[in-house]
Amino acid sequence: MLVNVHFKNMRSSDRLREKLEKKLSKYDKFLDPDTKASATFKTVKNGTKLDLVIYFNKHIIKAEELGDDGTNAIDLVIDKIDVQLKKYKEKLYTRNGESIRYDGIKSTIDQGEAEEFREPKIVKTKLFALKPMSPKEATLQMELLSHSFYVFLNGETEDVNVVYKRKDGDYGLIEPDLIEGEV
Repeated sequence: MLVNVHFKNMRSSDRLREKLEKKLSKYDKFLDPDTKASATFKTVKNGTKLDLVIYFNKHIIKAEELGDDGTNAIDLVIDKIDVQLKKYKEKLYTRNGESIRYDGIKSTIDQGEAEEFREPKIVKTKLFALKPMSPKEATLQMELLSHSFYVFLNGETEDVNVVYKRKDGDYGLIEPDLIEGEV
């Protein structure tokens, strides 16, 4: 795995870079060798924050954690990545009760673990009319409904968009970007 490490508000540390690369090397057994990862260490008031993003075959796994120091932040982020990858692998191997093949992940899950996992299913469907509105109107509607996200028809672009409340109190806007040749 190719790891790109950045340091913000702190001196570059070969020790942290090596520790992170060593921890990530355990994923080499089931991720393609050309898998890329990007890590950013940042000194903040309460310690060190680590943002880690792993890119593999059009998928992204992301984790961020605040640790007492860089080493602690690495351990916390790796724990999160472990959980995400395990869920992802189990989902791939148990879809519709059949084993499926995925080129980005090699088989490392044993059959016992696959049988324990129950894939979540859609249990409720809601229909609602999409009224054309601006993203600003959509955030107002979201707040009035006390929801954490809101789906709407963007009156300017005529695309379906989603506004969501971010952890920092601001809002995010998700706009579609269809990749050509894929549906």
